[in-house]
Amino acid sequence: MAKIKLTKGELKRQRDALGQFKRYLPTLQLKKQQLQMKIFEAQRSLSQQQEELKQKKDLIARWVGLLADPSLKQGPQGAGPVCDLQKAVLPLDIMLGQANVAGAYVPVFNKIMCPAVERDPFLAPLWLDRGIEQLKAYVECLVRVQVIEEEIRCLGIELRTTTQRVNLFEKVKIPECQENIRKITIYLGDQQANAVGISKVAKKKIELATVGR
Repeated sequence: MAKIKLTKGELKRQRDALGQFKRYLPTLQLKKQQLQMKIFEAQRSLSQQQEELKQKKDLIARWVGLLADPSLKQGPQGAGPVCDLQKAVLPLDIMLGQANVAGAYVPVFNKIMCPAVERDPFLAPLWLDRGIEQLKAYVECLVRVQVIEEEIRCLGIELRTTTQRVNLFEKVKIPECQENIRKITIYLGDQQANAVGISKVAKKKIELATVGR
């Protein structure tokens, strides 16, 4: 703890600082509660999205073996592939927004941009269109999971910072100001008492000197 000046000016400064800390602390505590609530909501949303991702994965697993069809990679008589699945499924762009959640800037999923499906309508198997749509839905769900995980990470960082500030105010700054005010008040009180005592002694001496004349 830094050494403080035992003066009236310092007493005022410590009281002003204490007042500011006490006014700001409830705001920090409220922000901490909001962040905790938002993290809980995001974790619940993440669990739901992860469950949906698992369901989509299980659905794809039922027919994924069909992707081994040689005609998908190489058409008849050395022609090109019936459909480039990787190109058809992987997004061209992932469009995200940003939101301010209790002071933390977090990503928000908007949509993914996928290329138009290029396939041979005569050679493509009947299941291909539906399969591509299921794969796209899986990729989108996976992106949503990753965005929510990033949201939770950002909220967690802000929560740790806010919690540190709350603890700093509650456990350090406010008690420190209160202790400084106590010390200064006691010192000034002693000084005032000493001044009063000295004044009385001086007055008594003056009275005695006046009587002795």
